[in-house]
Amino acid sequence: MNIDWSMLLGRLSLDALPDNIVTIGGAVGGVLGVLFIIGLLTYTRRWKWLWRTWMTSLDPKKIGVMYIAVSGIMLVRGLADVIMMRAQQALFATTADGPITADLFQQVFSAHGTIMIFFVAMGVIFGLINLILPLQIGARDVAFPLLNSISFWLFFAGMALMNVSLALGEFSAAGWLAYPPLSTLEYSPGTGVDYWIWSLQVAGIGSLLSGVNFLVTIFTMRRKGMTMMKMPIFVWTVLGSMLLVVFAFPILTATLGMLTLDRTIGTHFFTSDLGGNPMMYVNLIWAWGHPEVYILVLPAFGVFSEIVPVFSRKRLFGYTSMVWAIMAITVLSFTVWLHHFFTMGAGANVNAFFGIMTMVIAIPTGVKVFNWLFTMFRGRISFKTPMLWFMGFITTFTIGGVTGVLLAVPGIDFQVHNSLFLVAHFHNMIIGGVLFGAFAALAYWWPKFTGFHLHEGLGIAAFWSWLVGFVLAFAPLYILGLMGAVRRLDHYDASLGWQGLFIVAGVGVMFILLGVFFQILQLAYSVWKRKELACDSDPWDGRTLEWSTSTPIAEYNYATLDVVHGRDAFWSFKQSGRKRLSNYTDILVPKNSGFGPIIAIVVFVGSFAVIWHMWWLAAIGLIATILLAILVGMRENVERTITEKQIAVTEKKLWGSEA
Repeated sequence: MNIDWSMLLGRLSLDALPDNIVTIGGAVGGVLGVLFIIGLLTYTRRWKWLWRTWMTSLDPKKIGVMYIAVSGIMLVRGLADVIMMRAQQALFATTADGPITADLFQQVFSAHGTIMIFFVAMGVIFGLINLILPLQIGARDVAFPLLNSISFWLFFAGMALMNVSLALGEFSAAGWLAYPPLSTLEYSPGTGVDYWIWSLQVAGIGSLLSGVNFLVTIFTMRRKGMTMMKMPIFVWTVLGSMLLVVFAFPILTATLGMLTLDRTIGTHFFTSDLGGNPMMYVNLIWAWGHPEVYILVLPAFGVFSEIVPVFSRKRLFGYTSMVWAIMAITVLSFTVWLHHFFTMGAGANVNAFFGIMTMVIAIPTGVKVFNWLFTMFRGRISFKTPMLWFMGFITTFTIGGVTGVLLAVPGIDFQVHNSLFLVAHFHNMIIGGVLFGAFAALAYWWPKFTGFHLHEGLGIAAFWSWLVGFVLAFAPLYILGLMGAVRRLDHYDASLGWQGLFIVAGVGVMFILLGVFFQILQLAYSVWKRKELACDSDPWDGRTLEWSTSTPIAEYNYATLDVVHGRDAFWSFKQSGRKRLSNYTDILVPKNSGFGPIIAIVVFVGSFAVIWHMWWLAAIGLIATILLAILVGMRENVERTITEKQIAVTEKKLWGSEA
């Protein structure tokens, strides 16, 4: 009997294996890394421990650690892509025989942007929220623990799906936002765009579920007495960020769904014929894309709002104005998307409106900057590592903000649109804002997570390496953009005189890599010397924040927290002279669940099947996903009911009829 392999395997064949030395090296390295981890876990017999302690855990602290660990790995992958791009542009771009082909360069370019936004920045932000949010509102957990686990594992499945493209098929060469018509079947007939679509679709659904989860947590699980205007600023920024997630990510989901239909069943949403319009895709993707910038940067603003008062030994200046600025940014972020394509030809009136709104949204951002500076004014400033990251942020982010207002002028944007000037601006905002904020948060809250400090000297070395590298890597891009260098440029004429600036940018990347080396060394050394670096209950000697959160738990758990009477609740408790909280009551915690990893596997397999047109396997994956979703809903409802009853009993024991 002859087997029709095309029915079983779809487009998958031996031709899907990599044939370029660079992609072969990446695929082999990735496979060897996975095999090494599997072998190590097998040799040490740690599979059961990994499954019970981490993979099935519903503890938000462990989920937060897993988010950050995955983001750290993907940061290294993203930096590897940067090395390839900058090496090509600095050393080989004026010749025809560079190691990276034009098509591979576009794949690397697309992968870098996708990785850094979706699997580094988003991952580390969600990780920090899991670690800090419940503690700051005095909650024992997030509202839906199982959903929290599923969100992470969908994020992990999206990451895994993207990395599979190294070994089977290819990745998208259509840029990190995959504009049509380049992303349509006519110009991208392979699997690259499909990998891009489904890795983002899967991870994006996980992000949407997290957004709903964190919003419900903030609205329903704050400690007794904590009104909205008593919440820490970090919680306010998470609130704004998650509101954006809930309203923006459905746009991304729908947009990717329509692009999928164009590529699989021949619809014409984004084609130039049969009523379609490619510019509709651009409008939709940026209606999600610009709020996405603030989804990432708002929690970083919250981190800095926690750090600056502690290391200035003053209260945060202008709490109320900070809250209004956060909410203003949240609303205004949906009114500026068209500034990403002033050159579309929408007309002077449309361009003028979006140019003005882009300048307007700079006002609440400026309010926050001045609030931080006024908090530092006449304070006793201590320039520890977290504060250094803030100082680096305030410098680089301000430069990015100034160039952003410049780009808000349509006439100027016409000259530098799609140039490296824009690339430099974007990196000023994301690296200077989000990544520096994440590094500051990890340095600041690390003692709370672990009980020991990170080595201060190595942290300072990492900061200066990153800052110097950042300036060297992106200042030349501003100049190159004004000289006419565009994005996605894998070769150029030597007579243009650009190579020297590209070499300087490459040197900057080397300094950034040195910073990453110091961070890895700092982590390893600090773990090795953790007993010597162990901290007391007040690791940063902060004025208001023991354990560096506004309403922390430390050794006191959810069931023993007093009623919150102010914004610095724990500081008030310390000043009262009491050593421990009373009325201890045991609490229930959710049991571990394997739903998250199982759903991730099913969704991964189903998405892989769609990419390769294995329709029978895709159908099985869809049915299995629906059944698992029903079971998850039933389990979550039962857990929620038990938790609410337990909370009611605990509060009645603690506060009696006042609960």
